[in-house]
Amino acid sequence: MTGLIHSSAIIRAALLFGASLVFPAPIAAAETSPSPAADPLVAPHDGFVDEKTCTSCHTEQVAAFAKSHHAKAMALADDKSVRADFNNTRFERDGVAADFFRRDRRFFVRTEGPDGQPADFEVKYTFAYEPLQQYLVNLGGGRLQALDIAWDTKKQAWFWLGEGGAAKPGSTFHWTGPFYRWNRTCIDCHSTDTRTNFDPQTNEYKSSYVATSIGCQSCHGGGARHLKWARAKAANAATAATDSGLSKVDANTCFACHARRSRLVGDYRPGGSFLDHFSPALLRSDLYFPDGQIRDEVFEYGSFLQSKMANAGVTCIDCHRPHEGTVKAAGNALCTQCHAETAPERFTSNDPSGAFDTPAHTHHPQGSAGALCVNCHMPERTYMKVDPRRDHSFVIPRPDLSALYGTPNACTSCHEGKTNAWASENLDRWYGKAWRKRPTIAHAFAAAAQGDRAATDDLRRFLADREQPGIVRGSAITEMTRLDGAATAADVRAAAEDRDPLVRLGAAEAAANLSPELRLDAVGVLLGDETRAVRVAAAKALGTTPSLDLLGDQRRAFDAAVDDLRAYVQANADSAETQNNHGTFLFEQRRRVEAEKAFRRAISLDPTLSGPRINLAELYRAVGDNEKSEHAYAEAVAANPDRADLRYGHGLSLVRQKAMPNAIEELEAAVRLDPGNSRYRATAAIALDAVGRTDDAFALFAPAVVGGATDANLLGTAIQLGLKLGRYAETLKFAKALAGLQPNDPRTAELVRQLQDAVEHGR
Repeated sequence: MTGLIHSSAIIRAALLFGASLVFPAPIAAAETSPSPAADPLVAPHDGFVDEKTCTSCHTEQVAAFAKSHHAKAMALADDKSVRADFNNTRFERDGVAADFFRRDRRFFVRTEGPDGQPADFEVKYTFAYEPLQQYLVNLGGGRLQALDIAWDTKKQAWFWLGEGGAAKPGSTFHWTGPFYRWNRTCIDCHSTDTRTNFDPQTNEYKSSYVATSIGCQSCHGGGARHLKWARAKAANAATAATDSGLSKVDANTCFACHARRSRLVGDYRPGGSFLDHFSPALLRSDLYFPDGQIRDEVFEYGSFLQSKMANAGVTCIDCHRPHEGTVKAAGNALCTQCHAETAPERFTSNDPSGAFDTPAHTHHPQGSAGALCVNCHMPERTYMKVDPRRDHSFVIPRPDLSALYGTPNACTSCHEGKTNAWASENLDRWYGKAWRKRPTIAHAFAAAAQGDRAATDDLRRFLADREQPGIVRGSAITEMTRLDGAATAADVRAAAEDRDPLVRLGAAEAAANLSPELRLDAVGVLLGDETRAVRVAAAKALGTTPSLDLLGDQRRAFDAAVDDLRAYVQANADSAETQNNHGTFLFEQRRRVEAEKAFRRAISLDPTLSGPRINLAELYRAVGDNEKSEHAYAEAVAANPDRADLRYGHGLSLVRQKAMPNAIEELEAAVRLDPGNSRYRATAAIALDAVGRTDDAFALFAPAVVGGATDANLLGTAIQLGLKLGRYAETLKFAKALAGLQPNDPRTAELVRQLQDAVEHGR
């Protein structure tokens, strides 16, 4: 998540809003039943109490919560909690195979381990309840790994969570790798008051929690003060304190788990500000469609904040029962709580009234699927192959945008086989054509995703429009600077002064797209921002400004923000991506020894991640140690021979070592692994030409490869080699392609004319 890497596909976050308890039975009943096996990860934490303590006073909440999926978010594996078939069953697909069986009333899987050899692994915990359930295995060193073969509770069948071919043992996405590590990816949201307790010196965990699953204190905070208050009140109600000792439960409590976010600190406690504990992902094109609908697994935060409902003050608890985890009413009755013919007094300034639950509005028969509000305005998208989630941005169906940008719309999603044009024609007939003109962010964000600088003005208008949600405005400034950093520095400076923290967060992240000399002026003020997420982002962006270049209050603010950044790095000490990013920051701060350690730490955490290896090798190059740089690249290639970026970097390092035959071999390997990369192709051609193999170099520019090229440097290299060889007919094709990219360049036009003349006259 700077993301967070973002990875998170195995998180099954909790939506728990109120209450005090997780155990369904009163204490007296529990004392007469057999004692369950003790969970070795349960430990007392300061300020927290045993979850059973809450039972005696909160029986209604206990009974309600016991029905929820959240109460079953994680459990010790036993006959009651395990839902899958472990009766000597086998799963095999896409190169992934496993046998599931039982032994001595315990649950086991036989599958490929981290060393590539099949072995028996005991399932220690269940993870989630439905529509799928995963299983956790202890691989030693405190690591709990989630099997990537899960149980579909509806189909009653095993299925693989991965895509494509099976991952290699020891790699990021193998089930034994970092992506599927519970301690790293899932721990925050499935248990009560979790502590990762990672030791960077040994790469081992001593993780613990107060309760195995989500409990009362997950949302209400530690219960010790509340228990003291309750006892005092029972003893003398008249003198009891007014503060019950529990944390405030609001949307921040929900967002702590229901967001695509990075953890900023290691000691999150309910009741605190979301943006002081987490940094959310903004509306990136890999996470959201251009119109703001959910694309990747982002949970509800970023989606809901775009909605009119959020702007009007609607909260999670308006629609969801906090303990059962269910919605408050069935069908359209949930929406007509507010969207009725008479507006609720609470929302008179954001009038939601109207006759919506009628065929005149829905144009579908009453009681049909098409007449349900959520099916049109909260379309589902399936994650983890079997888990449909509803979009919380509450959009209206826009098949016209789908035709332009490939965004989802409820009409064609429901009516399979029908076209966007068909859906648009029906909407025109029902509502007129005004719906096509409704304001949307789609045009600007779609153009920005394509690198179209013309989108800058539209994005600037979003940024200036205070009626737009903060997450849209913050995302707009990051997109603007990505398109044209130099022309948008003043916009970043203005966004840094905005009252909305998400806009300021966008400004801080956007500053990374400005040239280093512009960053301090643009976002220096954010080093002292009241919000931790903003301060950390500002410190990252200003990494190229060594603290010694800052003076007075600005220097002190920078150092304090770096302390926040250091806490973020410590909270994510087991994340290779975080350590790699921090290494880059340290290198920019001219702290090269520490940067080298950070890159090596990242490599030890995930040997198959290419970024830290490239950064380590480039660090050595930057300090003039070409031999170490080449050696670092060689190690990287040995660990990841199929990574084109590593083969390319190694090739360049060998060029610096003047080992041209080996360099060319690596550069050609990069082209073979990533044939669409124009930089790899052009560099390989230049290297071949440098050793006299110009014909081989020119062969890399076959018309089929370069015909649709949009890289002027690639075409320029092809033209130079073609001219050198006197192969004018082929070179003319490349020159014409270049002229198409540079229609106003007289030199290119003249080159085309001369080549045409040479071809016509056989020269």
